[in-house]
Amino acid sequence: MLCSGPASAEDVDNQPVPDTIAQRLTACTACHGKQGRAASDGYYPRIAGKPAGYLYNQLVNFRSGRRQYPMMTYMVDHMSDAYLHEIAEYFADQHPPYPAPQPFSVSKASFERGQTLVQHGDASKKIPACIACHGNTMTGVLPATPGLLGLPRDYLVAQIGAWQTGVRHAAAPDCMAQVAKRLSAEDIGAVSAWLAAQPIPAGATAVAASPVKLPLACGSVPN
Repeated sequence: MLCSGPASAEDVDNQPVPDTIAQRLTACTACHGKQGRAASDGYYPRIAGKPAGYLYNQLVNFRSGRRQYPMMTYMVDHMSDAYLHEIAEYFADQHPPYPAPQPFSVSKASFERGQTLVQHGDASKKIPACIACHGNTMTGVLPATPGLLGLPRDYLVAQIGAWQTGVRHAAAPDCMAQVAKRLSAEDIGAVSAWLAAQPIPAGATAVAASPVKLPLACGSVPN
């Protein structure tokens, strides 16, 4: 019986590549993980299941320079609005399971401070509760507010810090920049630790927008 040998490089090169949105977005999942579920190193965030409006806004922000990461800017620099919408819709429709929160140590006082800020805010510093914008379950609000659960603590610290220092921007009025500037370094650590420690509810997804007015005007969220 004759057995065929391994495929040659030429044979591999000549294999047809399926023209699907999943195939075209292989460059995205190389960093963000299969289906956009996040990389194991905790540096690249989960994009799967985020509201399409939020994902589209971030792609536009990278393209315009409001967010700065050379690899992302290079990828989207010449993409049309229509294609950015297509990318956003694709990842918004992906719902792979969330991993369990990674263990880390934090003081009881810091953990409790984080929970207070997330659920109640701090009126003395004019800091609104995170749930006022991101939803009571912190899984996001349609059409353009992301969930904050399932993100690594280091990533959360880095993004809040980027808003605080002006490295990261959103469409004006930039509500997150306003909130971030009112947070102390201890507050940032506390909020990030509490969020990163929370288990993700089964079937977590962004919820419908509430008729209640947001505590701050946000340029990224339509009225």
